[in-house]
Amino acid sequence: MYAQLVTSEGGKAREAMTPEEAAFQDRIDRGEKIEPKEWMPEGYRKTLIRQIGQHAHSEIVGQLPEGNWITRAPTLERKQILLAKVQDEAGHGLYLYSAAETLGVSRDELIDLLHAGKMKYSSIFNYPTLTWADMGAVGWLVDGAAIMNQVPLQRTSYGPYSRAMIRICKEESFHQRQGYDIMMKMAKGTPEQKAMAQDALNRFWFPSLMMFGPSDKDSVHSAQSMAWKIKMNTNDELRQKFVDQTVPQAEYLGLTVPDPELKWNEEKGGYDFSEPDWSEFFAVISGNGPCNEERLGARVKAWEDGAWVREGLMAHAKKQDARRAAARVAAE
Repeated sequence: MYAQLVTSEGGKAREAMTPEEAAFQDRIDRGEKIEPKEWMPEGYRKTLIRQIGQHAHSEIVGQLPEGNWITRAPTLERKQILLAKVQDEAGHGLYLYSAAETLGVSRDELIDLLHAGKMKYSSIFNYPTLTWADMGAVGWLVDGAAIMNQVPLQRTSYGPYSRAMIRICKEESFHQRQGYDIMMKMAKGTPEQKAMAQDALNRFWFPSLMMFGPSDKDSVHSAQSMAWKIKMNTNDELRQKFVDQTVPQAEYLGLTVPDPELKWNEEKGGYDFSEPDWSEFFAVISGNGPCNEERLGARVKAWEDGAWVREGLMAHAKKQDARRAAARVAAE
């Protein structure tokens, strides 16, 4: 049945594949890594560019909600930790842009697509961070959801993406612990601090569930991405795993997950929970979230303000190339 009809993960019909595509799928099914100069279907390349590009943009835009709090963190130690975290996110973006460039797309092209609204970033970064407790919620919930998404990507089929995720996941685990530590301090503090932590959880819970993408039945790319092992788990699988892991953490903090439908289901060995408001999700990714205009505007401004730096670096590099070329001619 497999040989005649479909790939093992429900992707393109086997009988419709070219010999090159069939051989490529065989490599994927054997668990081999695909490297940049090796043959790949155009659809595989485009899917990777879309996924890695959106991932890179998310890391870069994700600095903005936290950057506002570096100078307002309550202690010098908290400032140092938050600054280190924001620097990590910048590094993650650079790793991922570099991985995308191995697929034949330039970093400038990806950034142009972001600025034109033609390439997305994670919907979660279009929500405001109103209080210091939000820094805890972002680290605990948002980075926790990111880790849930990203750990399986260490096994993704494209080599440069897989290898980039190893370091990123290690650093994201630090970010999650940092966020949970903030929430713990707030939850165990004064009544006002605990209320602030609860408010942050209330506002970030459902947007965090949306980070895994739409329900499997509405996900356009999942089947083929899983067939190519670009994606290792479905959206709903990861969302369920996140809820099962996070609810006991909230209970330990003495906080209440803002979902009246939340309850343990003994039969499935996990929690039943409410679906996020998907109309809100699609509105946010369409550019109509609370902070879409602000976030994208900040990125465009930073890019334009930094043009002189890029131009200076390019001019310096060209001079160095010219000197090296002259030196080679003189040596000959």
